[in-house]
Amino acid sequence: MNTLMLGAREFDLAMPVAVLLAVTVLASIARLLYRQWRAEPAQRSRAWRVTLLVLAQPLCAALLYFALFPPSTPGEAGTLVVVSAGAQLDAIKAGDAMVALPEAPELPGVERVPDLGTALRRHPGTQRIRVAGAGLTSRDRAAVQGIALEFVPAPLPRGLVELAAPQRAASGGEFRIAGRAQDLKGGVAELLDPGSQRVDRVPLDADGRFALGATTRVPGVAIYRLRLRDAQQKQVENVELPLQIDADPAPRVLVLAGAPNPEWKYLRRWALDAGLAMHTQIAAGGGMQLGDVPIALNAASLSRFDVVVLDERAWAALGDAQRSALIEAVRGGLGLLLRVTATLPDGERRRLRALGFDVDGGSDSVAVRLATGQRDTDAERARLGPGTVDAPRAADADIAEIPALTRRTLRLDGSDAQPLSRDESGQPLGLWRALGRGRIAVWTLTDSYRLVLAGRGDRYGELWSGVLAALARAQPQPAFEVRGEARVDQRLALCGTAAGASVISPGGAKTALLADPATGTPACAAYWPRQPGWHRLQSGERSQLFHVRAADAVPGLHAAVLREATQRLAAGAGDVKAAPTLVPGQPGSRWPWWLAWLLASSALWWFERSRAGRTA
Repeated sequence: MNTLMLGAREFDLAMPVAVLLAVTVLASIARLLYRQWRAEPAQRSRAWRVTLLVLAQPLCAALLYFALFPPSTPGEAGTLVVVSAGAQLDAIKAGDAMVALPEAPELPGVERVPDLGTALRRHPGTQRIRVAGAGLTSRDRAAVQGIALEFVPAPLPRGLVELAAPQRAASGGEFRIAGRAQDLKGGVAELLDPGSQRVDRVPLDADGRFALGATTRVPGVAIYRLRLRDAQQKQVENVELPLQIDADPAPRVLVLAGAPNPEWKYLRRWALDAGLAMHTQIAAGGGMQLGDVPIALNAASLSRFDVVVLDERAWAALGDAQRSALIEAVRGGLGLLLRVTATLPDGERRRLRALGFDVDGGSDSVAVRLATGQRDTDAERARLGPGTVDAPRAADADIAEIPALTRRTLRLDGSDAQPLSRDESGQPLGLWRALGRGRIAVWTLTDSYRLVLAGRGDRYGELWSGVLAALARAQPQPAFEVRGEARVDQRLALCGTAAGASVISPGGAKTALLADPATGTPACAAYWPRQPGWHRLQSGERSQLFHVRAADAVPGLHAAVLREATQRLAAGAGDVKAAPTLVPGQPGSRWPWWLAWLLASSALWWFERSRAGRTA
């Protein structure tokens, strides 16, 4: 509306200016012709000079007029141009009207509105919306229902624009994050633990993507940090990564061994240090057994465990009833890991084929190395923990040294099998597949305990914790789900809640939650955080913490979220390519007309004072 009023005022002023310029041009031409007529025939200018001077008068006047009142850019009838944060107006096609949202920069003469719904009420004839800039926030997305939408995105800012990071992790387990950085060619990404120690570092690939990992410590809430550096190693961004570390119930492990082996010794020691409940039965020959009190393998006893680990000797020694009970327990959710440390007889191969594994070879062993990744010395020291390495800097190369291990040359295949860890060449060290509600795996690594002997107990723990976590019986997850971008003044959907749920902000304010019909389920409630920091969600006797970023934190990440959400809206909003009716839109740029007028006037000034075309 303000833009249209401004255009009307300019039109009212343009008419008298045009009349004044026309009178001036006529007077100039009349004066030029009069002087030519009064001059003596021998002193008159040549005809071509007079013609150029006559034509230059209206040309300069026209250029001056367009410099003062530039022609309007054709707009589209029924189109509302909506300016959001970071918009570049030179890339926007004009519409019937233009409005600016609260996030938009200051634009003189552009109507400002508190939200998109208000703009549509002020412009009831709107048939399509053209959004320019970062995109629409959750406040405005519902207002575009049933209206064609076109999106002109602004360039993403430099820094972090994509991030996939967990909100929760198990104590002592490993978690992974991934993301993408914009305009950081040749840069690096670093992951810092709560003590500001670097635990991982990788270079950015050609697209700016990266993947980092770390191991959690004690239960509680922790703030890890993602640090991005450019090619000159200057810090570009330092992003908080809040993480709630839960003390999840440790998996209950049953070990069945056909003979004593160093692997069982170190596995039992690691399980004791990690707090895992492990029951061990090792056959020593002659009917003797080492380890814990023997138990019968039946449905009742196997229901007390989450994972069963056994070697090929113990597997072959099982009776038909025991094997049937074990397979039935796997179908009910138990995890089963079969370690192959020797050549398998044909009968055992047939049994594995019946379980979905195509097994061949395995009569020999080959040396392998675990993948070392891209960690530097400081990251390795932080992962090993304080006090584990007291060697001087000269021995830094020994810190990252991982010994060669051995695996059987067993060829495994399965139509639906998944790899269970890999070596540095990318070859899987084992395969697992689903069997009912549980998982069964075949493992070919025979001497992972050498990692502990080489001083790399951290890699030993990572290896076995990953294996057991992949196979263990699934535990119920009573956690709530937080959907949306956890940022101040951004809408969140808190799912898994019951009636009477509430949120306690960092300042202690308690907000009651109501079911959100937009989510399609009564178990979700909408919430708009007003403070950054840790919030507590309570529903009945359950509670959970979740972290909210400040409104101005990580602007590139927020811009990417708005862009993706607006692009999804535009993709499903309808056809915007139909030829619209053109109407006068926004005034065009003035500076090209000023430049043309200045050049034309300068040329006319020079030509009037030159001797070209004059009689000698």
